[in-house]
Amino acid sequence: MADILAEAEEKMDAAVAHTKDEFAGIRTGRAHPGMFNSLMAEAYGQAMPIQQIASVQVADARMVVITPFDKSTLHSIEKAIRDSDLGVNPAIDGTIIRCSLPELTEQRRKEYTKLAKTKAEDAKVSIRNVRRHAKDGLDKLVKDKEAGEDEVARAEKQLEDITKKRVDQIDEVLKNKESELLEI
Repeated sequence: MADILAEAEEKMDAAVAHTKDEFAGIRTGRAHPGMFNSLMAEAYGQAMPIQQIASVQVADARMVVITPFDKSTLHSIEKAIRDSDLGVNPAIDGTIIRCSLPELTEQRRKEYTKLAKTKAEDAKVSIRNVRRHAKDGLDKLVKDKEAGEDEVARAEKQLEDITKKRVDQIDEVLKNKESELLEI
């Protein structure tokens, strides 16, 4: 039973961490390197994450400077940024790429808020799936007579507590992201 609960908790923690990473990629009014975490650029004959082939630095609140480790990847990085849904316009300046972030419109802020809510709901579904899988494992222990019903009932209560805690974490992260997005 402890193994089932530990595995469920680990998977739920991974879902929360993944959601935080996803939220880092949603643009707010300020520049931050996490915006580029999910972008892939063509390098050395394959698609690679931008942070593996270049350094991403924030020059100021509205400017990101990307310096490729290998100058031959400059144009593929620029193309990946241009084709992304970040809404930034990259400009090659010698051996670096400058990305200036325009002001977010009210409509764009609402779109990003809706996207954040969708990602949060996906995370909650993932957490619930982990809970269901763990509950099935606990029910199997009772069915196979490897554990008593009272023990399993206590374990299920622990599982519910773990699930509620993770869902609350997702809600808190979502609330913070929404306030960050709607802040002018």
